[in-house]
Amino acid sequence: MKDTKNDFSKGNVVENILKLAVPMTLAQLINVLYNIVDRIYIGRIPENATLALTGLGLCLPIISVVIAFSNLFGMGGAPLCSIERGRGNEKEAERIMGNSFILLVVFGLGLTVLGLAFKKPMLYLFGASDLTYPYADQYISIYLLGNVFVMIGLGMNSFINSQGFGTMGMGTVLLGAVANIILDPIFIFALGMGVRGAALATILSQFLSALWIVKFLTGKKTILTLKTSCFRLRKHRVKDIIALGMSGFTMSMTNSLVQIMYNVSLQHYGGDLYVGIMTVINSVREVISMPVSGITNGAQPVMGFNYGAGKNDRVKRAIIFTSAVSIAYTAVMWGLVHGFPEFFIRIFNQEEELLKAGVPAMRIYYFGFFFMSLQFAGQSVFVALGKAKKAVFFSIFRKVVIVTPLILILPGVLDNGTAGVFMAEPVSNLIGGGACFLTMLATIWPELSDKEKTKAGTE
Repeated sequence: MKDTKNDFSKGNVVENILKLAVPMTLAQLINVLYNIVDRIYIGRIPENATLALTGLGLCLPIISVVIAFSNLFGMGGAPLCSIERGRGNEKEAERIMGNSFILLVVFGLGLTVLGLAFKKPMLYLFGASDLTYPYADQYISIYLLGNVFVMIGLGMNSFINSQGFGTMGMGTVLLGAVANIILDPIFIFALGMGVRGAALATILSQFLSALWIVKFLTGKKTILTLKTSCFRLRKHRVKDIIALGMSGFTMSMTNSLVQIMYNVSLQHYGGDLYVGIMTVINSVREVISMPVSGITNGAQPVMGFNYGAGKNDRVKRAIIFTSAVSIAYTAVMWGLVHGFPEFFIRIFNQEEELLKAGVPAMRIYYFGFFFMSLQFAGQSVFVALGKAKKAVFFSIFRKVVIVTPLILILPGVLDNGTAGVFMAEPVSNLIGGGACFLTMLATIWPELSDKEKTKAGTE
């Protein structure tokens, strides 16, 4: 009876999505706490809080690279598992999962070695100053030592969610987040470890999450089991995983590039203060964008399963629901951030200088925020249906082709310094998000409609 569990081709499409999306959204919101809680506590260190927070912000591009490789093998393998389950081929689905696990471990170890070897030149390249480098170095040196745990925790949880165990996936990140919330004040304040304590709390928490995941996927309650017999890498399988995971990988790598460009440009036009403001803005963005990520990621297994099973009408209903909810939510959040920017900033830092400069920066950066949801919705459809090339293209298009040049061009053309740097984001959301979503509608919708007509004609 194993193959009858979590059959997404049956029942109400919206209910199937919500069954996954609600716990996944909560899980992702909780997962954000891994880094967000660090920043909240560090922003309240008695001495040099803003410098310490800025130092942690300088580590974000490196952390984004770690997330990129987690996405490459986790988000690459999980949709393939959903498609193979939809076809009734669970043995191949298990092999895909086993190959993804080994790739996560191997690349996790490799990134640890490379990161520790080149951390100093990288951090200065990313906008560090002599005042902020010591804090960045303290955090990233410890974080990289727990790299493998981070990658297993982020990458393999996708395989729990893709099987329909959304609540169990939420439990994974809840375990780590609660541990992080408890350990952070102990290490940072009670033991006086400061930034080092925040990093240590994070990697210990990720270790607990990774342990939880491996225990579940090797247990009896899972549909697909993580087996050593499936660890042997096969060229065609690895190629398929990487091809589909390239979208999530590219998104995170381009996120890293954009973070670097923001930090370097803001350091040039405004100094350490504005790099600290960017850290706060990134932190707020992580929190308020997670529900969109949760709903789109929750829809992917449902779309992929039904696409594999030939239920294209259900895929279309999933696309409509996902897009509508994402757009409505981000429109509401835009209103809140524009109306109450100081509230969001104070979550991370209380210093008046940062508040004064941060309020106008927040309003510029988040202008037209709902356009971002178009990128999320369009991209999630491409990934769910195995359209890897289109997903990768639009990741590169928005971040590399549009936002990165704008960060460099706008401050000079408009002669408005840091304001021009922050303006790059809303412009890229409008152009990149709109192009991605409209292309998805123009290409995927006709394909699904044609297959429906063909199926109806044969019945």
